[in-house]
Amino acid sequence: MFSDIWYKNAIIYSLSVGSFLDSNGDGVGDFHGLEERLDYLQGLGVTTLWLMPFQRSPRRDHGYDIVDHYSIDRCYGTLGDFVAFTHAARTRGLRIIIDLVINHTSDRHPWFQSARSSPDSPHRDWYLWSKEKPANADEGMVFPGVQETTWTWDDKAEAYYFHRFYKFQPDLNTANPAVQEEILKIMGFWIQLGVSGFRMDAVPFIIMREGANVTGQELQFDMLRNFRAFAQWRRGDLALLAEANVPPEESTEFFGRDGDRMHMMFNFPVNQRLFYAFATGDARPVAEMLDATRDVVPDTAQWGIFLRNHDELDLGRLSEEQRDRVFAAFAPDPSMRLYGRGIRRRLAPMLGGDRRRLELAYSLLFTLPGTPVLYYGDEIGMGDDLSLPERDGCRTPMQWSADPQGGFTTADKPVHPVIRDGDFGFHAINVAKQRRDPQSLLNWMERIMRMRKECPEIGLGTNRLLDTGDPALLALRYDWRDNALVVVHNFAGEEKSLILEPGEKDCTDQLVNILSDNHSHPDEAGRHHLTLEPYGYRWFRLGRGDHLRE
Repeated sequence: MFSDIWYKNAIIYSLSVGSFLDSNGDGVGDFHGLEERLDYLQGLGVTTLWLMPFQRSPRRDHGYDIVDHYSIDRCYGTLGDFVAFTHAARTRGLRIIIDLVINHTSDRHPWFQSARSSPDSPHRDWYLWSKEKPANADEGMVFPGVQETTWTWDDKAEAYYFHRFYKFQPDLNTANPAVQEEILKIMGFWIQLGVSGFRMDAVPFIIMREGANVTGQELQFDMLRNFRAFAQWRRGDLALLAEANVPPEESTEFFGRDGDRMHMMFNFPVNQRLFYAFATGDARPVAEMLDATRDVVPDTAQWGIFLRNHDELDLGRLSEEQRDRVFAAFAPDPSMRLYGRGIRRRLAPMLGGDRRRLELAYSLLFTLPGTPVLYYGDEIGMGDDLSLPERDGCRTPMQWSADPQGGFTTADKPVHPVIRDGDFGFHAINVAKQRRDPQSLLNWMERIMRMRKECPEIGLGTNRLLDTGDPALLALRYDWRDNALVVVHNFAGEEKSLILEPGEKDCTDQLVNILSDNHSHPDEAGRHHLTLEPYGYRWFRLGRGDHLRE
């Protein structure tokens, strides 16, 4: 159904190949190991896998410093292994999207080595250079406190080069038509090998005109239209998912007013307000942002809804007071914070491993307007290792069992250490243990994903907020074709009662609870009297008929 807009009802699972499963005992996950776990992923209920970078790289930034965009890093396998993996995924009905990292390269990339070798190099203008250090060189760092500048001197080139990220990641001059042509070749290469889409890294920086003499922020949005036109010419149902942390009013330009640019964008504004609501019990900022992000999405486009990912939890768009409230709740120790704006922890430890709060968070993930994106290991409530630097603490190996190294590898020392001790160590938190427990988080997650697939209204329908009369309660109604869905969430740590009018007054339809047999019948005025336990949630179908109807 609706195969050309499959991404609107997908469930995306994000993972790092190197952290998932090691099949050959060298301490690094690989494509053979990932292929072995495809049945697990299919059984979990995900429909799409998003792979973080796996191309050849010095791996100084988890592979986001690429030296060859047309390759597989040898520690992960070969191009043949990748093709075998995509074929195995396709036979299970799983789609693959991969990171498209084209804002920058590694400083060891042959393009950069050529560019720095001579002013006459054919690759010189593929990067951004300046003979003098620009006046704004100490501004605009993505990693403040870790980066000192965005312009670094290169002795061989006898010039400064621009890098929005780390100094070992020089930015490509994406305004150069030759660079744009190369980007299209990269996309075409991976499309030919079986991918269904790309998660485009750092999109605002890709389309921002940069240079020593450039002032202001000029964004080249037509570049996004060209990327999409090429991708869909090669494969009609391909999807582009943009990482663009921008205010709602700017999002329309990334989607395209005619829906002809990005298919999807991560909803950073809603994500940040969600964590404020988790910290304070106040859902009003979430409701406000749901309103603000509703009408900026063209009909064929979609938001990506997420809780945590491989980066820090960015709180930069909250007010200072809101950010301090979130820090106090979830990162009271300064070592838990990063870049002055974010938190470098996984979800489960942030919520204290509280099953009630975890279920609330994931119920929201699967019922807020958009496509849910789940981070690997979160389905079992994996923790983090804050002894590791920067964002590495939430990128530890997948915990499969209580075997040595959590069943991730047979090597004595994996490249990235497995979490061993405490409540989140692999002996306490692992897939095998939770598989045997009917009440485990893993089994609950499988069930909730199955129910999400039975609710196409969320991905395809329209939505509106319902009045709850309480700032701790959030209620949404979805409508699609003849179906209506109502979801209610309680952000407070105390029981809450409400009177809900899901439709027109005098509506006689009952609310059919699709997660339990706790249904609700309206009073004579069509109102429903509900009581939600602390951190409670309800998924209702509105109507008299069978709740499984299409």
